[in-house]
Amino acid sequence: MKEELLAKFIEVFGPGGEITSYFAPGRVNLIGEHTDYNGGHVFPCALTIGTYAIARKNSSRNLCLYSVNFDELGIITISLDDLTYAKEDDWANYPKGVVWAFAEKGMKIDSGMDILYYGNIPNSSGLSSSASIEVVTGYILDQTFGFNTSLIDIALISQYAENEFIGVNCGIMDQFAIAMGKKDHAIFLDTSNLNYEYAPIQLDGAKIVIICSNKKRGLGDSKYNERRTECETALEELKKVVSINTLGDLTEEQFEQYKDAIQDEVRRKRAKHAVYENQRTIKAVKALKENDIITFGKLMNESHVSLRDDYEVTGIELDTLVETSIAQDGVIGSRMTGAGFGGCTVSIVKEEAIDAFAKNVGEAYLRKIGYKADFYVVEIGNGPCII
Repeated sequence: MKEELLAKFIEVFGPGGEITSYFAPGRVNLIGEHTDYNGGHVFPCALTIGTYAIARKNSSRNLCLYSVNFDELGIITISLDDLTYAKEDDWANYPKGVVWAFAEKGMKIDSGMDILYYGNIPNSSGLSSSASIEVVTGYILDQTFGFNTSLIDIALISQYAENEFIGVNCGIMDQFAIAMGKKDHAIFLDTSNLNYEYAPIQLDGAKIVIICSNKKRGLGDSKYNERRTECETALEELKKVVSINTLGDLTEEQFEQYKDAIQDEVRRKRAKHAVYENQRTIKAVKALKENDIITFGKLMNESHVSLRDDYEVTGIELDTLVETSIAQDGVIGSRMTGAGFGGCTVSIVKEEAIDAFAKNVGEAYLRKIGYKADFYVVEIGNGPCII
């Protein structure tokens, strides 16, 4: 892979200079969805698929950006003196946003760069291809210009770029999981204070299987920001009757006690999901530590029901995949993962059942939806690195 991309870099940009190769993973969230901007817990892990980048300084004041995945767009040239969002720059707004965010934090880059990107994460799948591009770009800037930025700060700067430059009001989970990934471990992260611990993933003869629905989705033009606003409004209503800072501060019992303070039934459902999902995540990690994978799977299933009924972010594609998956032999748990509105599901499946699982679920999905889903048996990998 590295040699092929180096050859492509030289073909696109020409030889010479100090050329360095980088990688940042994608991520999948095992449980804890739409809790990260509600002050709750999440439980993501980095994957061994992700974004590769080849980079070098150039002698201009331009960022020259090229993606193998969007070859037809050619080189997108961005002036360091005009770091503003431009629709015509398409995917390149993500790395441009990170350069802008570094400058906003007082770390301006003093020369242009040539950067080639290649991602083997399915686009718009919910496995955080955009956050992976952001983190690998932040890592490149740190390594190239000696900013001495911590991995957590790279995650925070990348989130800042997504919020303020791209305009998607995402939480910290995606960028944090990618920047802080650890092989064979998931990250139990409290998003209210960034306290985290690594939890080893020991699945006892089972594997993580991701199914991409192939329904395209984009956070910026989905109802993601609407859901966040609904939760923020519900939180303000609850604050009038109980002393909390986030929805993640509430137990299920406290929510039931105070929920009538939320004036609107829809907002009440959204807040219920945020509270109950946070508690499910805490219980799920406890179960995993006790090698109780059956309880972990049951909580995954419950998570999907809540995302379907209370948060309403699933849709027929994801519901079909999860309902069909749960009915298969050897399936321990299954749920949508990511923001929803398309994207992926994540399932834990016994190794000996994976072939039949993929065949049966794939055929049922094609019959009902009319196009194919793609299946990925994934490994848990490390965070960004030079390769």
